[in-house]
Amino acid sequence: MSLKKTALCASALICIAGAAVAQETTLTYMLWSTDQAEIEAGAIAAFEAANPGVTVEVQAMPPSDYWPRVSALAASGDLPDVMAMSSGFVQEWAAAGNLMDLAPLIGDTSLEGYFESAVEIGQIDGAQVAFPQNWVAPVLYYNRTAFDAAGLEYPDADWTWDDFRTAAEALTIDADGDGTPEQYGYWVYGRYAQTDPWVFRNGGRFVNEDGTALEINDEAVNALAFLASIVDDGFAPRPLELEGIRQQDVFGMGLAAMWVDGSWNIDNNRALIGDSFEWGIAQVPMGPDATPETAVAYAWADMLAVTTDSAQTDLAWALVQHLTGPTLTAADFTGGKVPAWSATAMSEEWLGRGQQPDNMELILEIGAQPLYTGFTPNWSAWRGYAAAGSGGLNGELDEVFNGRKSLEDALAAATAYGNDILSR
Repeated sequence: MSLKKTALCASALICIAGAAVAQETTLTYMLWSTDQAEIEAGAIAAFEAANPGVTVEVQAMPPSDYWPRVSALAASGDLPDVMAMSSGFVQEWAAAGNLMDLAPLIGDTSLEGYFESAVEIGQIDGAQVAFPQNWVAPVLYYNRTAFDAAGLEYPDADWTWDDFRTAAEALTIDADGDGTPEQYGYWVYGRYAQTDPWVFRNGGRFVNEDGTALEINDEAVNALAFLASIVDDGFAPRPLELEGIRQQDVFGMGLAAMWVDGSWNIDNNRALIGDSFEWGIAQVPMGPDATPETAVAYAWADMLAVTTDSAQTDLAWALVQHLTGPTLTAADFTGGKVPAWSATAMSEEWLGRGQQPDNMELILEIGAQPLYTGFTPNWSAWRGYAAAGSGGLNGELDEVFNGRKSLEDALAAATAYGNDILSR
């Protein structure tokens, strides 16, 4: 993601044919986070104040309610003017004709100042169907206090998978000898943010080039086998051993000294860990099968979209600009959510000086590399998020990590399940 910076008009009176909105107008805006709605309340109020006659009707709800709700609205042709859009769902929503191409609205407006690759995530088949508000990337969280106690060097850009394994073994501590470590070296389960960074950093892919079928390559298989070996060797707990503990709390509670997950968990770690121990972040090590060209970084964006049901698209795009550009400050982005407006992301406030981790620049370095999201139409279904108890890669990998299924059988089942979905 390049760090280009120029000014972008995002908070002045909305220019529609050179004139401000005069009539009473209501814009509907729907998003999947009540917390985010509270964060944006000030920006919404500023937008309304700058545009007399405009009222923004905000509807916020949890993600579990959001997608069924907007799906029902899409079916009835009554989508909001502006809606929050996930990188994992944008392709299928664009294919269904629900998202407007923003390119005609953007016109000659310069998009410099935004992270370029974040903008590109919202481009489907040549159309700009969504626009980034923030982006995130998985990182390797590590307990510096535990590393110091074990006499280990911290992870760095030269770390190999052998270095990781050596550290995971040294950091696994069973002080009372009861067979259950008080501290594991690592923590992993089948979710995408835990496994896919290893796959992509090894040059692995789950799907073919055009995203129409699962074709899991050898590099992906080798990465997943490596993770399974860490669990099988006792350096990470089996997921079933930690039932009842929130997965994002395992690292913060000191039960595992390393963990890979999205940078958004920085906020959770800060709240949970406090001053209990020192910790940092690193990039997932490049795999042995990869080259610098194939070891892509994994990142994706939270975006906003103007729907094709909107009757006031110029005004809706103006709201999207307002909520994605320099109007928002670093305080409007929790933890490791990187503002799409690069100047905000590079500010001292967002970099969180005086807080853990002390190397937030690492996330920006990840964003400057070649990126890959791995998302396809119906990604949520073949990954295993479509319905409770459904099949998919998540559940199959958990069976492997729990020691109940071989990796070969699990990947065969996940491939058959996924290709059935992608062929419909």
